[in-house]
Amino acid sequence: MSTLIHQRVELARKGKNETVICRVPSGWAVLGDVQFLRGYSLLLPDPVVFDLNVLSPESRVVFLRDMTIIGDALLELTGAIRMNYDILGNGEPALHAHIFPRYANEPDELRRGPAFFYEWDKGQKFNLERDKDFMNKLSESIQKRLNNEAGSS
Repeated sequence: MSTLIHQRVELARKGKNETVICRVPSGWAVLGDVQFLRGYSLLLPDPVVFDLNVLSPESRVVFLRDMTIIGDALLELTGAIRMNYDILGNGEPALHAHIFPRYANEPDELRRGPAFFYEWDKGQKFNLERDKDFMNKLSESIQKRLNNEAGSS
């Protein structure tokens, strides 16, 4: 089966996915196609699998750790008040994690609900020129955290 996740991972492997923030042990950290919440990112596994449950226990730990490391880096860089993590796989039946910074200045009716309540077609589209500096800073923060964790093992 070829899903959008498979296609994006294949492009990342070839260096042709402009949304790639950086490689992480479990896959690829990428910036979301729509930035309705600044910093919205995803973790795409490499290799792509159907869902979290098909991973070995060790691989699950690595994927979930990478997801939260991306979240920690986003908290540091964005001033968000919390992170939301979603692993759904209903629309694209392949494992991927959505990582949403949530902000105090969001409208109440949206801040209290899932990020998916936003009107995605009205959000700012990914723009490499605009987003590159942020992506570089995010990559540095993620890599620093991964290195710190490796050094403490």
